[in-house]
Amino acid sequence: MDDLRLALLLNAVSPAVGGVLVRGEKGTAKSTAVRALAALMPPVETVPGCRFSCDPRRPDPACPDGPHGSGPGESRPAPMVELPVGASEDRLVGSLDIERALSEGVKAFEPGLLARAHRGVLYVDEVNLLQDFLIDSLLDAAAMGVVHIEREGVSVRHSSRFLLVGTMNPEEGELRPQLLDRFGLTVEVAASRETGERMEVVRRRLEYDEDPAAFAARWAGEESGLRERIAAARALLPQVRLGDAALRQIAATCAAFEVDGMRADIVMARTATALAAWAGRTDVAAEDVRQAALLALPHRRRRNPFDAPGLDEEKLDETLRQNGGTGDGGSDGGTDGGGQPPQDGPRERSGTPEPSLPGQSRDEEGAGPGQGGGEQAPARAGEPFRARALHVPGVGEGAAGRRSRARTAQGRTTGARRPQGALSRLHLAATVRAAAPHQRARGRSGPGLLVRREDLREAVREGRESNLVLFVVDASGSMAARRRMGAVKGAVLSLLLDAYQRRDKVGLISFRGSGAEVALPPTSSVDAAAARLESLPTGGRTPLAAGLLKARDVLRTERLRDPSRRPLLVAVTDGRATGGPQPVVRARQAARLLAADGTASVVVDCESGPVRLGLAGALAAELGGPAVTLEELRADTVTGLVRSLQTPHPTHRNTRRNTHRRAA
Repeated sequence: MDDLRLALLLNAVSPAVGGVLVRGEKGTAKSTAVRALAALMPPVETVPGCRFSCDPRRPDPACPDGPHGSGPGESRPAPMVELPVGASEDRLVGSLDIERALSEGVKAFEPGLLARAHRGVLYVDEVNLLQDFLIDSLLDAAAMGVVHIEREGVSVRHSSRFLLVGTMNPEEGELRPQLLDRFGLTVEVAASRETGERMEVVRRRLEYDEDPAAFAARWAGEESGLRERIAAARALLPQVRLGDAALRQIAATCAAFEVDGMRADIVMARTATALAAWAGRTDVAAEDVRQAALLALPHRRRRNPFDAPGLDEEKLDETLRQNGGTGDGGSDGGTDGGGQPPQDGPRERSGTPEPSLPGQSRDEEGAGPGQGGGEQAPARAGEPFRARALHVPGVGEGAAGRRSRARTAQGRTTGARRPQGALSRLHLAATVRAAAPHQRARGRSGPGLLVRREDLREAVREGRESNLVLFVVDASGSMAARRRMGAVKGAVLSLLLDAYQRRDKVGLISFRGSGAEVALPPTSSVDAAAARLESLPTGGRTPLAAGLLKARDVLRTERLRDPSRRPLLVAVTDGRATGGPQPVVRARQAARLLAADGTASVVVDCESGPVRLGLAGALAAELGGPAVTLEELRADTVTGLVRSLQTPHPTHRNTRRNTHRRAA
């Protein structure tokens, strides 16, 4: 936890560093460490009665509670505000006070969490699961230090400068690149593998549970010392000098590691300055630059969501040496190794396809008895590409995302309706129109509008939802025989990248040999799906029916867990079916069962060669969805445009089957 403590303390010294992103496995006390920071933050002086925590020495001239006159301030603890993953936009940025607007006829603003977090800490647990519309508002506030609200005739602006701290478990999915870059520093946290340290953790936790007050009193002295050191470092910070030599090292390091934009340079400069102040120095040294790089650069070097964050320390030391620094990695004041992933963490993908493995040219399904069941080494995925968008038909009501049309809490307003249950999204204009004709009959005499329950209308909004994309991948010998598996994995990897960008859940089923297996249960971690795909073995016969039936079982379970999330089945196969009695008939029966369930499907046709049997097209017809080739799956392909998926009524299935036959 050394890196985590250091990163939090540096932000307490200089909030301009830009916050901390804490990545780590479950059960590593990430949230506990972040919440403990609030007790160490020095109190803030605020204008008495101001809901927006204005500084009495420099009050915000646009504060909604202003204008503020001169006068003594009041001391408040630094605010520690937690943003729930499921919060609404109104809860985050604030909203019109509906009660006063309707009863008194006045425009009154109700502040949100961004107002409460001003000059304090805004903590987001499971920040990678935050919905897109909340991320957009958070990005705007973090970038400008100001919140603008324009809604229901209310125009409000107020300051919101806060220390942004987020925690996440990478197994549950990665963070959007835009938000990732907003965090100044990132640290990796893992549970200790040392027996003695683990014993001490358990011992302290049991002591706290037995007597929390006595435990807190035991460490009060050290906390007080840390608080005083933070205050002293803050006072020293304006005197710290960032010389040209240190600035050259910072610029050269960011250039050497090819980070995007200039934010990394600025964050490194602020972090190195805070490190010097924390050490009680007024000059930035080479060890400050090195430690700043280890904390500020790893998450900015990722080129796609499958890259593990990290930094090559040998390259860092060499860069510092070439630009006038010691770069020996041993003069960092005992704070070593910031920003490095755990040794057993995910490997970094190079993104460059490796050549096909030898011994994959034999068509195992055409071999004689006893020759088709051999397992082959996993093929490397080909170069990913930008995949064409695939959508589930109709309008859903699932979690907010970027794939299919849906009625969501955010999006464009398409109408109004009577509330179904508790009122959550008031449509003000429709409510006023419903109540206006009855004002005389209700005896209205004052400025307020007399509104009754039956007048209330809620907004109907349409946006985009995320879906469950379930991949059913043919890993049989016929796929490896023609050296296609590398290209197939590259296509699936491209679709996984698309699913990551659209905030989908993903699952992976493979079938080969004598059956099918769930290689990855549905999860939000696209990174985990890519890792399972990379290690997917091939070989044996093609139990297509088993793969489809396994997919049906998984989807049935997921519908019970999350009924509002609509599935999209992506079958990656050449359409062949071998092994067992009547394999082709059973495969078509399984496909018809999925179609009867209303599952939206698409078949990625992996068949190659001059003679094409059209088996994948026939399978797509039974599933009730389109079939696209690997080439048609590319977004830059002119032919074979796939605009959306269609789930036809069973009575239209014959028409679709004839269409596919004509296309073949």
